[in-house]
Amino acid sequence: MKTVRIVKRVNIVIVFAVFFQCVVQAQLGRQMGLIDPNVAGEKELLSLPHFSETIVKEIIEARPFLRMTALDSLLGKTLSKEQRTELYAKTFVHINLNTATNDEILLIPGMGRRMLHEFLEYRPYHSLAQFRKEIRKYVDQKELARLEQYVFIPINLNKASDEDILTIPGMGKKMLHEFKEYRPYSTLAQFRKEMRKYVPPNEVARLERYVTIK
Repeated sequence: MKTVRIVKRVNIVIVFAVFFQCVVQAQLGRQMGLIDPNVAGEKELLSLPHFSETIVKEIIEARPFLRMTALDSLLGKTLSKEQRTELYAKTFVHINLNTATNDEILLIPGMGRRMLHEFLEYRPYHSLAQFRKEIRKYVDQKELARLEQYVFIPINLNKASDEDILTIPGMGKKMLHEFKEYRPYSTLAQFRKEMRKYVPPNEVARLERYVTIK
């Protein structure tokens, strides 16, 4: 009987350890097929509803989009609100849970004023685990998973694990190495200076959206 209790306790510890690892990693919401328009290839973009070759060309020339409202403004020249809403179920510029404007949050398909209030109420978010806990009060698990795709919390440049950093869209092993090479960072200005050795300023700006220094 004692052996059984010990085994159960060990299993509980393992479950909590696995759960904790999932919580502290990746500060980009779990993706379920949502395409990032800043890093998607031409072929991938052309597979999306309402995207013509002309629109895709305009997106590629104008990116990166540092805010979802910028992409919406571009698409608003040729696509209706209904078309854009359908499109945003498949592609979206991730929004920072702590700094996104009301207009950005409201671009998430199905987002209403009530849920906007809930998104804002719990700021600042320190982890996606906190976001899941709070928003789960209002929606079921399926809807929570859908909403999570659209959001992120910047990762700590000096402490983030490889797994954390690799959740940044478009991040590869080479850039992961460069991120870590200059630790510890004292300022974001230092981050910009070092990363510009490897990528253009507009790409540095895109990467910077996903990081912070604490």
